[in-house]
Amino acid sequence: MNAERPTRRSLLRTAGGLTAAVAMAGTGVVAAAAPAGAAEDGFGLRIVERNESDPRMWYYRFATDAIGWNPGVNVLLPDGYHGSGRRYPVLYLFHGGGTGADFIEFDRLGIRALTAGRPLIVVMPDGGHAGWYSNPVGSNTGPRNWETFHIAQLLPWIDANFRTYAEYDGRAVGGFSMGGFGALKYAAKYYGHFASVSSHSGPASLRRDSGLVVHWANATSAALDLGGAMVYGAPWDEARVSADNPVERLDSYRNKRVFMVAGTSPDPVNWFDTANETQVLAGQREFRARLGEAGIPHEWREEPGGHVFRPGVFSQDLDGILARLRPA
Repeated sequence: MNAERPTRRSLLRTAGGLTAAVAMAGTGVVAAAAPAGAAEDGFGLRIVERNESDPRMWYYRFATDAIGWNPGVNVLLPDGYHGSGRRYPVLYLFHGGGTGADFIEFDRLGIRALTAGRPLIVVMPDGGHAGWYSNPVGSNTGPRNWETFHIAQLLPWIDANFRTYAEYDGRAVGGFSMGGFGALKYAAKYYGHFASVSSHSGPASLRRDSGLVVHWANATSAALDLGGAMVYGAPWDEARVSADNPVERLDSYRNKRVFMVAGTSPDPVNWFDTANETQVLAGQREFRARLGEAGIPHEWREEPGGHVFRPGVFSQDLDGILARLRPA
């Protein structure tokens, strides 16, 4: 399958003169007045809160029919963005799951320092506590259509309001844990959107071990997000599972940079760490084997430790992302 590279669009606007927006990790968010030329509503998104006081991190919160509450996004700009007049490649970076997981996760993990001096915009949106980067089969808590929010709304909104390359070679997608799965899913399902995909301790095989990952996605989404409904339903929506399953979408990873990492030694006394990373490692090994059999190039790492974000590996991944994408 050859990469179909979309034509570069002209809907982009220069955003010089904007000050930055930020949702500070671990602090309350205070909405700042929008300066002239600030980002605008569009693509089904209405800005209800913003903070534009930081030189690099811009924060927005939206009202959208896709989600039953107002999801947020942090947009991390490269050094010198305001005065450069240049366009930049974009990394969409997705957080993991859990009751404390949200769009500020990577700010807590040091994303500003990790990207300092790198000519790259990083977009970090909400994905729900257990949204699984999907439009669920059902919901008892109102709309939770994360796939619609990310792909149909946020992605074109970013291209319309920031100096990006709105094309295949201008975008990468990555994430940690549940977000690593979301990155693999979106890269395959929306083939022409992302030229690079990175999964940091993200599951890559949904059906192995009697569908353990699907069962986990259903259980966590029912408990944390959907009020008892499930992302894949019961019985499963089999077509949806197959559409989301990286090991069933091998041809959709051709002509992309594919990177993944998993831990080899989770904490034996921590059931959560052991269960998560053991399954992640096994699934990534299966996925890597199938990619190899299909002749699809990929990069991978196995590192000591368990289900954790590895800043050093992420920094190396960033180098690979920038080498693959169109330069600023």
